[in-house]
Amino acid sequence: RMGSATMTVREVLYMYSIAREAYERFISVGDNLEQAQNAVALLVWLDQGTISAIHHVPGLETSAVAIVAEEANAVLECLRYPVPMLPPIPFISTLCMQGGVYIEPGFFAFHQDLVVRGVAHFLDGAGKLVFNDRLNVLLKRYETGLVGNPPELMAPYSPLPVLVPEDCRSMFITFSKDMHLHREEIFDYFREKWGDCVVRVLMEKTTGGNMPMYGRIIFKTEAVVKLVLNGERLVKISIDHREMWMRKYIPRPTNV
Repeated sequence: RMGSATMTVREVLYMYSIAREAYERFISVGDNLEQAQNAVALLVWLDQGTISAIHHVPGLETSAVAIVAEEANAVLECLRYPVPMLPPIPFISTLCMQGGVYIEPGFFAFHQDLVVRGVAHFLDGAGKLVFNDRLNVLLKRYETGLVGNPPELMAPYSPLPVLVPEDCRSMFITFSKDMHLHREEIFDYFREKWGDCVVRVLMEKTTGGNMPMYGRIIFKTEAVVKLVLNGERLVKISIDHREMWMRKYIPRPTNV
């Protein structure tokens, strides 16, 4: 893991070269970019101590890579359900067992906040380099002697996540008629499941006792938005049997 000494961008890319290979393999079997990134981040988070499923991915046959991607995405999708009924993950479990560790699917259900925090930490940090196509092309050119020491690769890497504008880490939410939710219920839902990940919840301003029909959730990091959607444009979450639809927040264009 990261030491106290400052690492360069190139060193971080070398450190996570297996993650990059796994990412490219997931894309090759049809995962969209966001699903592939989330799946890699989940396996990187799992890659602690003797558990090392991700190191097997680059050498797997195509059909096996597709199964690992499918299992990883099934875990990530279940994280947003009110009561996560996690599907069996026999293939990932088998890969982990080669390191002498058996992973129970229930592990992810009991430790949702840890999973989300760990996966988001990678997506907001080293993942931004690992999934950057331009940097990886530059690295290949450097390795083959086509370019010297590119300044971008020699730049120091800061593991602290860069704070992005609120619009980039917000989600637009809508409610079904007579199925409205209170601000506190939405805030508590995410806090209880995923820990301290919400900055605030904004609701439509209404008059005459009408209930709000839409709102906006501002998360602490952009990665949480990616984990909620997991490659989908629109997702439905049920809170106390009331449905809430969520999509990425797109700010209205301002007239210049």
